[in-house]
Amino acid sequence: MDVEKLRELLADDAASGHERFGLFWPGKKRALRAAQAPTTATLKPDFARSKEWDTTQNVFIEGDNLEVLKILQRHYHNKIKLIYIDPPYNTGKDFVYPDNYKEGLDTYLEWTRQVNEEGKKVSTNSESDGRYHSNWLNMMYPRLKLARNLLTDDGVILISIDSHEQDNLHKLCNEVFGESNHKNTIAVRRGIKNVQAQFDDVSALSQGHEYILLYSRAANVRLPKLSLALGKAKAGKWDTFWRGTDRATMRYELFGTTPETGQWRWEKSRTEEAVKNYQDYLEKHAGEITIDDYYIDHLTATNVKLNFVRKNAEGAIQYYVPPTSGKLLSDNWMDLTISGNETNEFDTEKSVELLKRIVGWQTSDDDNILDFFAGSATTAHAVMQLNAEDGGKRRFIMVQLPEPTPEDSEARKAGFKTIADISRKRIELAGEKIKAGSPTTTQELDTGFRAYTLSDTSFTKWRVSSDITPDKLEQRLLALRSGSADDDAKPDDLLIELLLKLGFSLTETVVKETLAGLETHKVGDNLVLAYLNEHIKPSLEQLRALVDAAPAKIIVLEDAFQGDDELKTNLAQYAETKGVELWTA
Repeated sequence: MDVEKLRELLADDAASGHERFGLFWPGKKRALRAAQAPTTATLKPDFARSKEWDTTQNVFIEGDNLEVLKILQRHYHNKIKLIYIDPPYNTGKDFVYPDNYKEGLDTYLEWTRQVNEEGKKVSTNSESDGRYHSNWLNMMYPRLKLARNLLTDDGVILISIDSHEQDNLHKLCNEVFGESNHKNTIAVRRGIKNVQAQFDDVSALSQGHEYILLYSRAANVRLPKLSLALGKAKAGKWDTFWRGTDRATMRYELFGTTPETGQWRWEKSRTEEAVKNYQDYLEKHAGEITIDDYYIDHLTATNVKLNFVRKNAEGAIQYYVPPTSGKLLSDNWMDLTISGNETNEFDTEKSVELLKRIVGWQTSDDDNILDFFAGSATTAHAVMQLNAEDGGKRRFIMVQLPEPTPEDSEARKAGFKTIADISRKRIELAGEKIKAGSPTTTQELDTGFRAYTLSDTSFTKWRVSSDITPDKLEQRLLALRSGSADDDAKPDDLLIELLLKLGFSLTETVVKETLAGLETHKVGDNLVLAYLNEHIKPSLEQLRALVDAAPAKIIVLEDAFQGDDELKTNLAQYAETKGVELWTA
């Protein structure tokens, strides 16, 4: 029984001055605090499971996306053009996900057995549970709050969902992104396996479609336009006029700066400018169209419009028909299936064509694309395929929980212990297939990725509560004297964590080089020089040599000084005189 509802019904006046419209559920405040709580997590490089580490601009991260999104805030804030996610649908079945917000990262580490052998946490979210919807919303709310921060000012997020939580997700996104930023909800056809009704009720209808919610970061974002054909925009072409039914309204007039825009109207007074624009266009596309001649045709004396025309090989006049772009894309995408491979064990895999449409519609050139429910990495596949087709340099960031594959599944039999294993292999195979399909045009295509795994920090943490006793506090302070970094931490692990804290990206160029006998890491174009070996104490002359290399910043591991405060002070003074920033960790 809902006691509060009963009280409202029995009360004389249930109205409250504090009531307001919104979506509320048990655990909402706790979920919000989960997004705001700082993280001690970091990312460790996984060189063995990476592909083309030194050259790629793509990233794959294995870990709990809540913690990963917090880590990404420093560098990727306001840098992601497109986020696409396909979160777990709330079907009432068991799903594997760390769901204890109280412990944060510790819960994830326990779940992945990085701390102990207590086993994985499996959350059963059946419809008989009083918090059936709340549990799912508590999982989504903090992740969406953090994801919004990463979007560019003109960025968008698209979220796939079925009917179980579509209405709740809509309200949740209205709160996170703003109701005015809801651009549309797209309907997509379901896969053959998924069309079967999921209800015991004989009156239930089979659900033939799912949804993609589309939200923008800002209300004034204007979505790009695509053709009514719901696919690639068709190129312009030359057509002969129908002389028997020739009317001015049937002609394609000039209205922009180039024919590429599909807008062809121009005022008579701007004829010279129109001609120049057209000549520039012809020069740019000289290898694509053959021009015998061009004319400016005055159609009528009363309604003068300018049309670019040419003579074809037979001497007939032809008018340029602009591209079919310039039409709003429909929200009915039933020509596409939301799930791709109907015969695969991973039968919820998203369609590559669906993701290509989304990525091609919303991004271009070198935009960043994020998918933090990566699944089998269809988004990464689509990004690489689209780059191969249009020469783009788009970059992807995939995040996937190391969710175990079922014991008796074909994936497990093939050696894939987790969904993250499948994701990485999918990216490798997709890249190879794309390059093999077009060997002459995809040689420069980036099909690699830097692999990272979520882990606890390699540096000493302050882990005490406010009610700690004086003797315990003293013990803790004494323990901190043993060093700032984990003795087992590798220099590469320490470097990545420090770069993340300093706001560098996950694809920075790092070169190892020896300076004055010290093994150092040089980051970027002489921006950072790091010495991270705590076992070999450098001399003042060696440290001065690092300063003399004139980097913008020098990072020296605190433990490397081995308690020599005089050495550290002398280095700080010398760096200051040279205008080099010193950072110790």
